[in-house]
Amino acid sequence: MKLPWKKDVDAPSPATEEESPVAEETTGSGKGSAYTPGKGRPTPSRRQAQGRKRGPVTPAPTTRAEARARKKELKSTMTREEKRAAADDRRERRLKQREGMMAGDERYLLPRDQGPVRKFARDIVDSRRNLAGLFMPFAIVLIFFMFTPISVNYPMIMNIVLLLFVVVMIVDAVVLGRLVNRRVRERYPDSADGGFKLGWYSFSRAMQLRKMRAPRPQVSAGDPV
Repeated sequence: MKLPWKKDVDAPSPATEEESPVAEETTGSGKGSAYTPGKGRPTPSRRQAQGRKRGPVTPAPTTRAEARARKKELKSTMTREEKRAAADDRRERRLKQREGMMAGDERYLLPRDQGPVRKFARDIVDSRRNLAGLFMPFAIVLIFFMFTPISVNYPMIMNIVLLLFVVVMIVDAVVLGRLVNRRVRERYPDSADGGFKLGWYSFSRAMQLRKMRAPRPQVSAGDPV
């Protein structure tokens, strides 16, 4: 029941009718009055923000002395735990590089060992029984006999044996170099790697004991290549 002295609360006032369009414009997007408009660009990540704080990147050292000085300066600011962690990391990298080189991985090989031609030459040497491989054992035996009475009593015999061994090694080196160059020309006719450099590379590998060769032999003695 409506009493005479009470106002009609259902009837909208003129002020309310005038303010309603503004309210609709403010709340039309579904966001409250505390809404802040966007910046128009993405928020930078933490790494980007820290990168801007660091300033310009220091150029790489141009000389070894500069690299050593920079490394020494960096070490002086590191704690004992950080130095130990850095040493462990360097040791792991060296072991990984060593294992990769011994396995013949191209990423870790020395420049002289890289390429399919050098790998093919190594396989030829490793599959062959080379007389040059006796150089180190013969040198050890020769040094031993030099400190015995035999070298004093029979110096001519020692000189003849040494001369014969040198001649045999030279002949074996020539045969091996010609063999490797011929096989490389057959397998890789367009390769510029060959001649004396490839022959010397093969002979220097043949002079090493099989277990001491790097990279590690991938074929056994007598295997066809």
